[in-house]
Amino acid sequence: MTEVELDSDAVRLDIDAGVATVTLDAPETRNALTVDVTAGVREALSSLPDDARCVVFRGSEGVFCAGGDVNAMMELQADAMSLPDAVDHIVHDTADCVRRVYECDLPTVAAIDGAAVGAGASLAIACDLQLLSEDSHIGFGFRRVGLAVDSGLSYLLPRLVGRNVAMELVYTGELLGPDRALELGVVNRVAPADEFEAELDELTARITSGPTKALTASKRLLRRPDDSIEAAIEHEAAAQAVIFETEDHAEGVESFMARREPEFEGR
Repeated sequence: MTEVELDSDAVRLDIDAGVATVTLDAPETRNALTVDVTAGVREALSSLPDDARCVVFRGSEGVFCAGGDVNAMMELQADAMSLPDAVDHIVHDTADCVRRVYECDLPTVAAIDGAAVGAGASLAIACDLQLLSEDSHIGFGFRRVGLAVDSGLSYLLPRLVGRNVAMELVYTGELLGPDRALELGVVNRVAPADEFEAELDELTARITSGPTKALTASKRLLRRPDDSIEAAIEHEAAAQAVIFETEDHAEGVESFMARREPEFEGR
C-alpha cells in the first residue's frame, strides 16, 4: 500500500492494487464534514493516480461520518459567524464535497463501518455502492439539529429509495440498522463486523479486475437524466463507439472466444 502525501491532516489517501482509499481522519469531530475534511476530500479526489480503478470512502476510529459541521452551527448561534459565512460553509462547501464524490468518474464504494448520519449519510449515498457493517447504522436526521435537508440529499435520496420512502426517512429521522437499510435499498450489502474488511476487499477486487473504461462509461450512462429509451439508446451507442476501440474490449472478446477468464488492464 502506498500513501499519497496530501496537504490535509484530516484526510488520508492510500493506493493499493488500483484501489484508492480516501479515509476521513478527524476523530475529534467524529469525521464530520468540517472545512478541513471537505478540503481534504477535494484534494484527495484531485490527487488520484492514473492507475486508480476504484475509490473507497471510509472513516477512522469506528465512525464513517457524523454529518455536518456542528461547531460552525454553534458559532452561528453565538453570533461568532455571519449568516452568509455559515451558509457558504455549512451548505455550499459541504454540498460541493458531496457533489464531487458523486461526480467522480471512477466506481466508488462507501465502506460504512460505524455511524453515517446527516451529511455523512449524504456522502455515503453519493457513492455508487454502499457496504454496511452489521453493527453500524445510517440515517438522514437533519431534523435532529432543526434543519432542512442539504448536502445534495434532496437530489440523492429520492432517486435511491423513491419519494415516499425518502419523505418518511427525513420526517422521522429514523436511524437505519443493517436489515432496514438493506430492505429499503439504502445500502447494497451488509457484512458481519468480523468479515467487513474481507467483504470490502472482495467487492473492490471484483471492480478493479473489470474493464475500467467500460465501467466508467456505464456509470455515466446509468446516471444520465434521459427521459426516453430512444435518448438512452443513442447515448449508449455513442459510448460503445469509444469502448469498441479499447484494449479491454479486445481482451474481452478474445477471452470469450477462448473460453477463459478475461485479464483486463483498465485500458
